[in-house]
Amino acid sequence: MGTLALAAKITHVPSMYLSEFPGPHQGCRQAAIDGHHEIGRRCRALEVDTIVVLDVHWLVNAGYHVNCAPAFEGVYTSNELPHFIRNLPYAYPGNPELGRAIAACATEDGVFTRAHDATTLDLEYGTLVPMRYMNADQHFRVVSVAAWCAWHSLQDSARFGASLRRAIEQRFDGRVALFASGSLSHRFNDNGSPESSIHEISDEFFRQVDLRVVELWKQGDWKTFIRMLPAYAERCVGEGGMHDTAMLLGALGWTGYDRPVEIVTPYFPSSGTGQINAIFPV
Repeated sequence: MGTLALAAKITHVPSMYLSEFPGPHQGCRQAAIDGHHEIGRRCRALEVDTIVVLDVHWLVNAGYHVNCAPAFEGVYTSNELPHFIRNLPYAYPGNPELGRAIAACATEDGVFTRAHDATTLDLEYGTLVPMRYMNADQHFRVVSVAAWCAWHSLQDSARFGASLRRAIEQRFDGRVALFASGSLSHRFNDNGSPESSIHEISDEFFRQVDLRVVELWKQGDWKTFIRMLPAYAERCVGEGGMHDTAMLLGALGWTGYDRPVEIVTPYFPSSGTGQINAIFPV
């Protein structure tokens, strides 16, 4: 049946879009953009047909949710950072079949999930930013999963990830890439910080913990990382509670996963937060 061909943890910082335009920050996120281009190139080389994005900018308060409309099109301005992302046009094909299969498998496995295939739900920028750089030609179909799970457990999100993998392999005839779209530490700089802080971490403690996490990832020491994940997500203000990361690791085998990551874009701070592009070998 289907294949999970590529998995990654990716950045979606809005300064990537900002860096496209003339001004003091033009080009500042070129390394992150280049990383997205490279991941998109690898998806093409692996004959991926659908990208599933675990999007920590889609907040849900109950249940698990999959946005699998037949197509997505619009012009997006961020309500969170409208001075960073404004009037961003987008158009991508969707994949209702895969979205419905994910929801069905997760629900069967005890993680109640709804697929939204007839919906006016818009995409959030955790999906839109990476798709801008990986999928500008609409080569890939797109499915977006809510990963800002406000009242959910990380264990349930890991179980959801395992169900997502089962849906791909047992109920879908295609090749899929899975992206956890979110940061490492995610404590923004305080309001009123100087403009230069767009390139700084909000607290050295967060940087040091992030760097230790990256070392664990490079070593493939997932057992240690998973033990620290709940406290890491809480104390370092992990984006969306780091449910995207739990879902990704659930799809890869959770504590049974043992592969070291490949760093595509090295760790960098952005507006107080810690960011990276890293491929998780399947």
